[in-house]
Amino acid sequence: MFCNRCGTELQADFAVCPHCGKRIGDPVSAVAQTRLRRHLHILGTLWIALGILFAIPAAGLFIFGSSAHIILHRQEQWAGLFPLLLYLAGGTLLILAGGGICVGLGLIEHAPWARIVAIILGVLALFHPPFGTALGIYTLWVFLADENGSEYEYLARSS
Repeated sequence: MFCNRCGTELQADFAVCPHCGKRIGDPVSAVAQTRLRRHLHILGTLWIALGILFAIPAAGLFIFGSSAHIILHRQEQWAGLFPLLLYLAGGTLLILAGGGICVGLGLIEHAPWARIVAIILGVLALFHPPFGTALGIYTLWVFLADENGSEYEYLARSS
């Protein structure tokens, strides 16, 4: 018996092709598998792009926070609090940016931890319209298909 996708010779007890990962005798999972393979690189790239989009305003907030004392030199009650708030906002955005970039790289490299972290970040991204919401929906659509969990584990082991 041979794999319909890659032509690798299969033994009778194989449930999955050892070369390409196609499930043997289950056309529904083959559709889900191709959907995951087709969208995994795109999803990783989008997470990296969203991370970069969060890093840009984070850098701006850090720069503005370091120069806020020039603007607020006459108002002493705000001189210490305003830069601190800017640094906190910039730090939060920088953490989100780092998380998005790390998850994107992990998805592209098929890291074992990246699927569950992407699902968690996808749920959290739903609350950041418009780009975060769209990416969160796309992430959940890709990863929450019936067979994609076992296929991602296979991809992570084979990489």
